[in-house]
Amino acid sequence: MANHPSAEKRNRQRTKRALRNRSIKSTVRTYVKRVRTAIEKSGKAEAAEALKKAIVVLDKAASKGAVHRKAASRVISRLASQVHKLALPVPPSA
Repeated sequence: MANHPSAEKRNRQRTKRALRNRSIKSTVRTYVKRVRTAIEKSGKAEAAEALKKAIVVLDKAASKGAVHRKAASRVISRLASQVHKLALPVPPSA
């Protein structure tokens, strides 16, 4: 348990920040999940729209420090690649 005023304040800040980061990360996971389900079930238009919303949420989370900026960039890149593949024509199987 913290005994000095500065340590007590750091503990209060840590708790607040942890709650905020948990909320932000949960929101990020929700939006990423929406993109993935749209890729599996829906068409390209719905997946692209879900991707746009997810990019905004991921960038905001990265700017707040809740998610590392390179991790956010990696997730965005992979989702964008999957959405882009939906538009490509399927080659006939031989």
